[in-house]
Amino acid sequence: MISKHAGNFMVQLVKDVIAAELREEMIVIPPEYPKELDQKAGIFVTLYKKMGSYRNLNGCIGLPYPDKPLIDGCVQAALSALRDDRFSSLTLADLEKLEVEISVLSLPERIIVKKPEEYLNKVTIGRDGLIIKKGIMSGLFLPQVPVEQSWNTLQYLENLCEKAGLNKTTWKDPAAELYKFLTQTFT
Repeated sequence: MISKHAGNFMVQLVKDVIAAELREEMIVIPPEYPKELDQKAGIFVTLYKKMGSYRNLNGCIGLPYPDKPLIDGCVQAALSALRDDRFSSLTLADLEKLEVEISVLSLPERIIVKKPEEYLNKVTIGRDGLIIKKGIMSGLFLPQVPVEQSWNTLQYLENLCEKAGLNKTTWKDPAAELYKFLTQTFT
């Protein structure tokens, strides 16, 4: 578990990294940061532009596995989310409308089933993030995505497959691997 203090530090760091990048300034990690951010964990940065009472997704990229210390993963994910080519580019003028969400991921664990239909009972909407892998293809959804989209478990699995560039029923394929993870989220 990451403390609220460290979570708030990461949110501010992401904002500072994005501002520095947009201003074409050097990105500097403050030397005094919560040392718990030296631990390795998966991390995703989601960017929203606030428009009145609404917020529009404007980037979401991260590192699903604990390959880097959180402090470094935070910077890398922030820069990747800023450059997420699925969305319009952010400008300096957008900084005041920017909302940052950071998801720290638990280690993904493979979901073991005897029959694919069992997946429907092994995934909890709003709690479980999912990863699907088949061959070189893979896709990931954070646990908040099916909630925001009002998906049931079947829709969650089908949309995950399509995000990975697979047929929507690939989750039933014995060659497909499904993993779930939990997140701790800071905004």
